[in-house]
Amino acid sequence: MIVEPLQAAAPVPYGQLVPVTVHFDDLDALGMLHNSRYPLLAERAWAEYWHGLGFRFDGDWAAAGDLCNVIKEMKVSYERPVTRAGHYAAHLWVERLGRTSLTYGFRLCSADGTETHARGHRVLVRVDPQTLRPTPWSDRARTVAADLLRPEQADDEVAAA
Repeated sequence: MIVEPLQAAAPVPYGQLVPVTVHFDDLDALGMLHNSRYPLLAERAWAEYWHGLGFRFDGDWAAAGDLCNVIKEMKVSYERPVTRAGHYAAHLWVERLGRTSLTYGFRLCSADGTETHARGHRVLVRVDPQTLRPTPWSDRARTVAADLLRPEQADDEVAAA
C-alpha cells in the first residue's frame, strides 16, 4: 500500500502529510489529546509511510533491515492542544541523513496542514540485529529518506505554522 499525500488547502513545500486519527480514548480528563499521544501519532505516521513503501517488520530482526533501528533522541514541543477526536495529519520530513543515523522532523497538525498542534524531531540509529551496534542505512532507505529531505531554506510559513 502506498501512502498518498493528503489533499491540502496549502500543500506543504517539503516532506509528506500522512493522515492520523485521534480517537475519543486518546483524550485526557480535560478533553485534550494526552501529551504521550503526540509522539505516538508521529511514530504511527512514520511507520505507515515506510510500510507503504514496502519496508516491513514481521518479527524477525535479522530480516528487518532498515527497520532495525533505535531511538537516540526525541523532542516534542506542544503548541496548541487537540481538543477533540477526528482526522488530523502528521507532516514528516528528514532533517539530516547520516551514514547510520537519521533525524526526522514532524508536525502534528490539522488534516490540511495549516494549523500546528505540536512539533518535534526524532533521531534514529540503524543497528545490526546481532551486535546492536550502528550500521549503515541501505541504499534503498537512503533514497526514500532523501526524497523527504527538508531544503536548507525551507518555507518559513510551515516552520511558523
